[in-house]
Amino acid sequence: MNELFALLSFLGFGTWGVASSVRIVNQGNMALVERLGSYHRRLEPGLNFILPIFERVAFEETIREKVLDIPPQQCITRDNVTITVDAVVYWRIIDMERAYYRVENLKMAMVNLVQTQIRAEMGKLELDETFTARTQVNETLLRDLDIATDPWGVKVTRVELRDIAPSQAVQESMELQMSAERKKRAAILTSEGEREAAINSARGKAEAQVLAAEAEQKAAILAAEAEQKVVVLRAQAERQDQILRAQGTAEAMKIIAAALHEDPKTKEALQFLLAQSYLDMGRTIGHSDSSKVLFIDPSSIPATIEGVKSLIEQSPREV
Repeated sequence: MNELFALLSFLGFGTWGVASSVRIVNQGNMALVERLGSYHRRLEPGLNFILPIFERVAFEETIREKVLDIPPQQCITRDNVTITVDAVVYWRIIDMERAYYRVENLKMAMVNLVQTQIRAEMGKLELDETFTARTQVNETLLRDLDIATDPWGVKVTRVELRDIAPSQAVQESMELQMSAERKKRAAILTSEGEREAAINSARGKAEAQVLAAEAEQKAAILAAEAEQKVVVLRAQAERQDQILRAQGTAEAMKIIAAALHEDPKTKEALQFLLAQSYLDMGRTIGHSDSSKVLFIDPSSIPATIEGVKSLIEQSPREV
């Protein structure tokens, strides 16, 4: 009976020893093994064996990237304005030994470190700068935190400020300021629009006056050119008319001279026509609208006729 109990005890102890010596580490994780209270080795992902009683798994953690949520905290800016800031940090363990043996409670240490860095950075900025310099603050926090956590075997990959919220009183004053700024911009835009409209109107009137003056000038030039052409054409027409009249008179004189040369009796008829034309000229002058006085000496009419007669008598000789 004692032998059976001893056998069962041995089998149970052996089973416990085998079970306690087997350790399975999941992919993406890593474990630290201590032997008799001091660090001995690391366990890689997969099936691993340790010595029962003498060795134990002291720490097992993932080496994948993790997210650390930083709770909201109050900060004071350089212009003494209280704001509430929260953030999110992306990090991962790159050295498992330092992450476990260099700091106690790694997560709490990182939260306190990030909060301290955020308060320090917010204290360097004024309220307006905290909203516009967020990217710069993120880069500064990333650089400082990466340097500060390097002894802990931690790599900070990204830092993002999520919300920056001033107090209620500050928000109200900012809204009033923004409202005043919008009204100011609207007034400036309105005045600039009115000024541009006035400038465009004046410029349009000036251009219209210039165009009107140019049009009048061109019209005057065209009218003068047209009048000049009319005068030239009228003069040419008068000259042509005079030439035609002279040519007609010359032709008529030739015909009359030829007729006198052929028939001497034509002289009496010509004398009668000349006397009648002379009298018709006086009648025409008398019927003119303008008042005229024509002095005619009756005794000069026969002399005039005799003069014309002598001219006619000379014409056949010239022909």
